[in-house]
Amino acid sequence: MENKYALFLGCTIPLRGRHYEKSAVEVARLFGAELEPQQDFACCGFPIKSATREGTLLLAARNLAVAEEAGLEVLALCASCASVLAEAAEELADDGLLKKVNEKLAKVGRKVERPPRVRHFARWLYDEVGPEGIKEKVVAPLGDFRFAVHYGCHYLKPSWAFHDVEDPEAPHSIGDLLRATGAEVVDYAEYKKCCGGALLGIDEELSLRIAGEKLTRVKAAAPDAVVLVCPFCAVMYDDNQGKVAAQLEEELGVPVLFLPQVLGLALGLSVKDVQLKLAKNKCEKLIAAFAQEK
Repeated sequence: MENKYALFLGCTIPLRGRHYEKSAVEVARLFGAELEPQQDFACCGFPIKSATREGTLLLAARNLAVAEEAGLEVLALCASCASVLAEAAEELADDGLLKKVNEKLAKVGRKVERPPRVRHFARWLYDEVGPEGIKEKVVAPLGDFRFAVHYGCHYLKPSWAFHDVEDPEAPHSIGDLLRATGAEVVDYAEYKKCCGGALLGIDEELSLRIAGEKLTRVKAAAPDAVVLVCPFCAVMYDDNQGKVAAQLEEELGVPVLFLPQVLGLALGLSVKDVQLKLAKNKCEKLIAAFAQEK
């Protein structure tokens, strides 16, 4: 296992997901890995993908150049960032396209020689640690807890960019990692449905309605929390849950957690280590269970 990786935080995590970053860094450390943010990383390019594919590729390529200069593989916490960067890394295997991109990157003093590998942090956990590796280090089994997994739209897509490591229409890796803690992973209707975040800046009412449909189905399954691997999905399900509930005219009360927060507690980290209390819709059951922790 490599011991150092370039941590790609993207745009949302530094503002709204520091508990995601903190818990991921702490969990990685338990397995001998260091996640090192790069000061020169910038936007991955995803927000402009529908407007300019060329602009997206250039932004992504610049970030890949930064990681390559540092000699590090990239681990991203945001599913959209991981998707765009991995796609760019695959596209730049084309020598002709790489030459054109480098001609433009030269204007900002950057160059891509060989794009570094890009993975989502959750995928790295599954690949390098695996459910058995998690199980071996569990010190606080979560057998009393039930979780619903939200995979989101980009964690495994486009599948070709991730070398078809998992069927995006039948994902299992996050659930497998959670089960390794002893927790139960509950099924619920339309678990692959989008969070609605992609529409938030265009049609907020529709975006909240989509989130509401998903949260209603999660609530019906009665988990202790829904577990995510994407910060913008958390914006929809956690930050905007109050707006969603108001639109639905009903109380939701669905706690929202990031994967490394749950894993971290099972692996012996404290409530403070994984910043469990920073979520707007807190998992009070977990907080109470680990209240004795510092």
